[in-house]
Amino acid sequence: MPEARSSELVRREIAVEREGLADAVDELRRKVGDVTDVQRQVGSRISMLAPAAFAAAFVVSGGVGATMRYFARRGRER
Repeated sequence: MPEARSSELVRREIAVEREGLADAVDELRRKVGDVTDVQRQVGSRISMLAPAAFAAAFVVSGGVGATMRYFARRGRER
């Protein structure tokens, strides 16, 4: 037969669980803040991201095809 718990014991268990949950929520907030700090993440990788962004914009805007047509036309003119 299960033992009866006093109301004081239940209150203490709830208080301990509440403190544990508060600590877990604080840790989760800190981790989410670290992950979503875009300025810090971009700042640490700017030397890699800037050339990659330039290259991606060049390709998307049709730069490769335009450059190849330029060199092909230039070669025919000679």
